[in-house]
Amino acid sequence: MNTRNLLAALLAVFLAACSQTSPEPKKGGAELLAPFKTDLKAALSEGMQDGAVAAIAACNEAAPGIAQALSADGVRMGRSSHKLRNPDNAPPAWLVPVLDDYASGQSDLAPRSVVLEDGRTAYAEPIMMQPLCLNCHGEVLLPDVAARITELYPNDQATGFGVGDFRGVFWVEF
Repeated sequence: MNTRNLLAALLAVFLAACSQTSPEPKKGGAELLAPFKTDLKAALSEGMQDGAVAAIAACNEAAPGIAQALSADGVRMGRSSHKLRNPDNAPPAWLVPVLDDYASGQSDLAPRSVVLEDGRTAYAEPIMMQPLCLNCHGEVLLPDVAARITELYPNDQATGFGVGDFRGVFWVEF
């Protein structure tokens, strides 16, 4: 077995060992993410009252602030995707194989827990496209929405989705 195959095999064993099947870490992760999801939904709903362009500010400004405010006492959380809009939402290393697996469509989209190298737990929960999401992430965007997204995110990859598509994840480390 060459070095590359050996490293691939070791990585596969490591990732399998990191998978957590106990419901407790999943429950803890879901509970920690609940306020983030609730606050973000409220910010998006409030922004949408003034239209999709105004709602972009919720993802651009409010979401990072909400995540930062809730990331305390050894907890760190955020959002990420296999198709990033904001490069600041790049996934932590542990999340890359989870995102790849979800995006492949070859496995179920159940939330996942992972034991981190330092013994802490990480949790990822899929974000699925809802009709409201199409305003900024759909196949066809209004010109003013597209212009604002291009202004804020010149390397945007987060469009072309349909209702029910896998969009990304909420994640937390604790």
